[in-house]
Amino acid sequence: MAPMKRARRACLNLAITASLALGITAVRAQGLSDAFERAWARYPFASSLEARDAEARARAEVAAGMTPGPAAVSLSALSDRLNRNRGAEKWEIEVGVPLWLPGQQAARQAHARSAVADVNAQEAALRLLVARDVRATWWALAAARNARDLALRRVTTARTLESDVLRRFEAGELARTDANLARNERLAAEAEAVDAQTAVLGAEAKYRTLTGIEPPSVLTAENRAPGAASLLNHPERHAAATAADLARAALLVATRSDREAPKLAVRMERDRGDGAEPFSNAIGLKVTIPFSSGAQVRQQTAAALADASRADAALALTDARLAIEVERARAALEAAERQLATAQRRRELTAENLQLIERSFALGESDLTTLLRVRATALEAEALVARQLVASDAARSQLYQALGVLP
Repeated sequence: MAPMKRARRACLNLAITASLALGITAVRAQGLSDAFERAWARYPFASSLEARDAEARARAEVAAGMTPGPAAVSLSALSDRLNRNRGAEKWEIEVGVPLWLPGQQAARQAHARSAVADVNAQEAALRLLVARDVRATWWALAAARNARDLALRRVTTARTLESDVLRRFEAGELARTDANLARNERLAAEAEAVDAQTAVLGAEAKYRTLTGIEPPSVLTAENRAPGAASLLNHPERHAAATAADLARAALLVATRSDREAPKLAVRMERDRGDGAEPFSNAIGLKVTIPFSSGAQVRQQTAAALADASRADAALALTDARLAIEVERARAALEAAERQLATAQRRRELTAENLQLIERSFALGESDLTTLLRVRATALEAEALVARQLVASDAARSQLYQALGVLP
């Protein structure tokens, strides 16, 4: 048991040393916005957006072309060399290009523009998603550090109390039970401090995993006024709207592409009947007009219409969900601020009671049990204020998140 106690005591002393070091270390110029940019740079799906953007811009280049596809060249040759071998030859070369159907090019250009806008909107929505994770990690670390600091303060006060009680016990002023109570209080405080430090280490590890950097020594709050931001500019709402626009543009392309593209070709022939005759040349045009398949057109149009309807429904659901989230976030912030004010008033009362009981205990008018009970109440009130401070800042960040505001 002795080695375990020494190990716990060493861990606790290390935690206290680290806390003091953090207190005197200059605050690094790093806030939520810096952490967010670091996390976004490490986001695994961010690089895929570049490929999607390149694909959308290539689609725009195709839609802006003179033809819906590249030209094709065909070459054929005929000869009687394998049978009669009289020198008869025929050469044909054909260069053909597909042609746009009526309204098809404009529909594809609109679809390409919608695709580019959709990629940009999806990137903004992903950035907001990363911001949510960063904010949650930021305030989880702040809460863990607050709990650690309060636990270390409890250790300090418990050690001071134990030293005072042991001195009075040795002087015969207090009983052994009081000395045991003081020792038990110190051991409980040290155990709580070790657990709190372990929680801080876990929260810092999560922060490093998310951002790739060490957390700052001081975690600052977002102090901007939320204001009455319009949800029409919310990144998630904008992403849903651009997805609906893209689906409607795809539906327009489907209605304008009711058949395969017609083809226009220029043909040139060069032939002779036998080796004694000169070659004769001929040039002509060839137009290929595919027929429309009613079933295929209905299939493509119905699929595009279903996608457009689903995208419109998703947009409506997004509008309703975002409005509810903003209302809930505002209510949570108001509640957190009210709870903080209540906790601060309670802390003032418990602190005053603690001062009175400590003075009474020093004069021998109160017993140790009463002092420990009042001190536990005061520490609880202090911890509640610290938790509500973090909860209030976290609730404000959550409101920014609901409004679609990046750190």
